[in-house]
Amino acid sequence: MPHRPYRARSPRHRRALPALVVPVLALGLAACSGGAAVPTTTPTATATASATPQATFTPLTLDNCGTSVVVDRAPERVITIKSSPTETMLALGLGDRIIGTAYRDGPVPDEWAADAAAIPVISEKVPGQEAVLALNPDFVYAGWESNLTADGAGDRAGLAGLGIGTYVSPSACKEPGYQPDPLTFDDVFGEIDEVGAVFGVQARADELVAGLRSDLADVEPVSDVSAFWWSSGTDTPYAGAGIGAPQMVMAAAGLTNVLADVHDTWAPAGWEQVIAADPDVLVLVDASWNSFEKKVAYLESNPALAQLTAVREHRYISVPFAATEAGVRNVEATATLVDQVRALGLGG
Repeated sequence: MPHRPYRARSPRHRRALPALVVPVLALGLAACSGGAAVPTTTPTATATASATPQATFTPLTLDNCGTSVVVDRAPERVITIKSSPTETMLALGLGDRIIGTAYRDGPVPDEWAADAAAIPVISEKVPGQEAVLALNPDFVYAGWESNLTADGAGDRAGLAGLGIGTYVSPSACKEPGYQPDPLTFDDVFGEIDEVGAVFGVQARADELVAGLRSDLADVEPVSDVSAFWWSSGTDTPYAGAGIGAPQMVMAAAGLTNVLADVHDTWAPAGWEQVIAADPDVLVLVDASWNSFEKKVAYLESNPALAQLTAVREHRYISVPFAATEAGVRNVEATATLVDQVRALGLGG
């Protein structure tokens, strides 16, 4: 079957795949054996929010992180790994398709809380393949490539052999030519568009993206404010670097990332480096394993770090971990950063 990516993107996302090397993930094998044809040209999604998924679904083939993913019917039994995929599906009104979720990064926003509460949590970290197969899924939507390995939920080729399709958030692709460099909001919105096509709800995806673009356009960036984005770790902080979601969000908010010249999505940093930069504000990621409050306590109890201007002036910005990876909450995170910076009397 010739490879043809579903959605035309920038040249870095278009790379020929050797047909005999890259595994093809076939979703709905029974449908394939019945003669359903997968188009060899880019399909046009015609989904509407009110129509049934199968009535509006168009078979498609995706080039996903270098793996060809053939989807010949809309998935109905989905496992999500990481918060961002779960929240993307909830935002698209697809919560009833999720039969299990894992590796949650924090609570979902209130608007999706009721739907999320009905979804079984199969693991607090990456689920094992046995736990995945026990639910008889037809699709796994993962936030990181590393979620889909033999030591995790199962490698992609092995799951394909069992008739289980897989999709990895394109923002998490690591291979050259597939990793967004840098990640942009167009990349984030492109994922929502692809997921809408996969599940036959293109009209919902279009509406969601239009709303996010409008909200992003309404953000009035700050100016002349430097920031350090601290995600996790203490002795060696793990921080937002120059090409991932933290950089994308900070740039849209008008903040200057003190690690902008580090060519990675996230990277370990030295506290000496942070002290030398002396950023105006500290963006502290609020996660269950390393909360905002714990980070503040660490900064203020460390004699060296307590001398940072941002620590002396208590210039802390809080952002939930689930909003720090590429997904539907990035625009909200951008607006939140702006509001918190201005509340500190900075940024104009």
